[in-house]
Amino acid sequence: MTIKPGSRNSLADIAGIRVGNAASSSLKSGVTAIICDQPTIASVHVMGGGPGTRDTELLSPKNTVESVDALVLSGGSAFGLDAASGVQSMLREQGRGFAIGPVTVPIVPSAILFDLINGGDKDWGEYPPYRELGKEAALAASADFAIGSEGAGVGAMVAGLKGGLGTASIKLQNGITIAALVAVNAIGSPVIAETGHFWASPFEIGDEFGGRSLPSPMPPDATDLQIKFREAAKSGTNTTIGIIATDAVLTKAQAERLAIASHDGFARALWPVHTPLDGDLVFSLATGATKITPSMDDWIDLSAHAASVMSRAIARGIFEASSASYDLLPTWKEKYGP
Repeated sequence: MTIKPGSRNSLADIAGIRVGNAASSSLKSGVTAIICDQPTIASVHVMGGGPGTRDTELLSPKNTVESVDALVLSGGSAFGLDAASGVQSMLREQGRGFAIGPVTVPIVPSAILFDLINGGDKDWGEYPPYRELGKEAALAASADFAIGSEGAGVGAMVAGLKGGLGTASIKLQNGITIAALVAVNAIGSPVIAETGHFWASPFEIGDEFGGRSLPSPMPPDATDLQIKFREAAKSGTNTTIGIIATDAVLTKAQAERLAIASHDGFARALWPVHTPLDGDLVFSLATGATKITPSMDDWIDLSAHAASVMSRAIARGIFEASSASYDLLPTWKEKYGP
C-alpha cells in the first residue's frame, strides 16, 4: 500500500485550517496560531509532567464546549499564554466565538514551551510581547507557512541541537487525511546517539528530513540518554507541543482518542520523552470536511498514522531549523550536514 503526503505535506492539507507564525529575532521566541475557518471539534491529551496551558479543561469530552475557533502554540513559558488573547482579539473583531446571549467568546486554547534561556533578550519591560505576537500570527494565517526556526519553534532546543516547528500530512486510501504540526523543545534527542540519523527514520516519506534511514549497524550507545544541560532541564526548560488534525467526522471523545494515539509519534521520534520535566501535549482537531465517519477498521489506520505523521513532523522541525545570532546550540544541518 502506497502512502503519500497531502499536496503541502502540512497541517493545511486539512481543508479549513490555516497556520500563521510571528516571532522576534532578538527575543528568540515566537507564536504559531492555528485558525479554524469554522468552529471545529477539538480535544487534548497531556502526557508530560510540566505542561503550561490555557482553556484545555474545556476540551475534555465531559465538558460543554464542543468546538474551538483557534489553537495557539507559543514560546515564552507562562508569559506566552498571553498569545491567545491576541488571537482572541482578531477573532472577536470578526464576530467569531461561542455565543452566550448577546456576546460571543472566541474559544482559543493554547499551550506554551519554555524558551526563556536560549540566548535571546527577554528584557521586554513591563509587559511581555506575546499578545501582540499572537495577533500578528493570527493575521498571517495562511495555507502556506514556513517551518523550522519559525513561530513557536524560533527559540526551541532539544538535546544538543536547535529545535523547531515541524509539520507533515498523510492521505489514507479511504479518503481521510491526517496532519500534524508540532513545536519541538524536548529534553530528549531526535537523533540516534551522535549519528545524525533520526529516530523517526522508518516513517520518513522520500527525503523529507534527509533520507538517511536508520544507521546500520545501530551504534552500541544508541539507547544512551543523550541529554544535555541536565541542570538547566531541572528548571522546567522543555516541552513538545503539537496538534493532530483530520478531516474525518469525529466526536469530541474520538478526537481525544486521536490525540492519545499521536503521542506514540513523540515516542517514535524522541528519546526520552514524556518525562516529568517535559510539558508534552497534543491538541486534536476534526473538521469533518470529508463527511466520512470512520469505521472501527478505519480507526486502526487512524491511530497508527496519527503516530507516524507526528513523528515525521517532529523530525522535519529539527531538520529545517536554521541558525541565528547568539544561538546556544547548532542546527541539525550545521552539525550533520545538508
